[in-house]
Amino acid sequence: MRIVSLLPSGTEIVFALGLGDQLRGVTFECDHPAAAREVPQVSGTALPTERELTPSEIDAEVSARARSGEPMYTLDVDRIRAIDPELIITQDLCRVCAVPSGAVEEALDVMGCRADVVSLDPHSLDDVIDGIGAVGLATGREARAEDLMAALRARVAAVRRRVAGRRPRVLALEWCDPPFSVGHWVPEMLAAAGAEPLLAHAAAPSRRIEWAEIARVDPEVVVVMPCGFDLEAAVEQSARVLERPELDSTSTVFCVDANAYFSRPGPRVVDGIEILADLFHPRDGGLPAGAARVR
Repeated sequence: MRIVSLLPSGTEIVFALGLGDQLRGVTFECDHPAAAREVPQVSGTALPTERELTPSEIDAEVSARARSGEPMYTLDVDRIRAIDPELIITQDLCRVCAVPSGAVEEALDVMGCRADVVSLDPHSLDDVIDGIGAVGLATGREARAEDLMAALRARVAAVRRRVAGRRPRVLALEWCDPPFSVGHWVPEMLAAAGAEPLLAHAAAPSRRIEWAEIARVDPEVVVVMPCGFDLEAAVEQSARVLERPELDSTSTVFCVDANAYFSRPGPRVVDGIEILADLFHPRDGGLPAGAARVR
């Protein structure tokens, strides 16, 4: 089967199901596993790339494009036509995260290609894991998908048992400038890891919040997880968080690799739950990989 993934989490699922050798095209953001970087890229960013934008500039650019209906991503139509894919994996959940399925289907019409389009649009933690089953069904790997989903759910259950009864009050920031609370599956990740999520609602979109709201809830712990950024960038962006007087009474600020373990609704969200559990309820061994303490 010739597969094109326009979604980094979709790419991870394809490899997790043992189908990496059938992947013919990916996005510029598909970097896990390492073999994904060797697959030809068929989608790029439409945002300015002349220089590195600040978080506030990214927010302004994305907001302006959303208001005007401009695309966030580009498609290499010629390369996709040459691949002639049988299956394309994309999403409709977030225009900022990947090419929407409607745009993909329009492009296929223009190219004269006939491909099945699987749209992965999870809102909850269960939806994220179920997405593996959807790809397994579309690719004839149902049994392997079922085994993987069962293993992931067992790991989540094990974390819940370990941290039962302990609930620090945690604010997780999906963006720092301006501040955004986390949404969709991430509040459930926090709860599974033994936290009380603040200013966040499971299965609901992330939302812009005000620093005054943050001061009112007075979090014990803040987790900086800027969407689409790695640990190094999270630490860099946390400087703005650390200087806010609204957080003077917050005892701890952690940074995590959001790009790997939180932003992408794929198998590694369960790694993210385990990371959070070890941050909130530490065992011997120090901080887990993919996380840092900045206060």
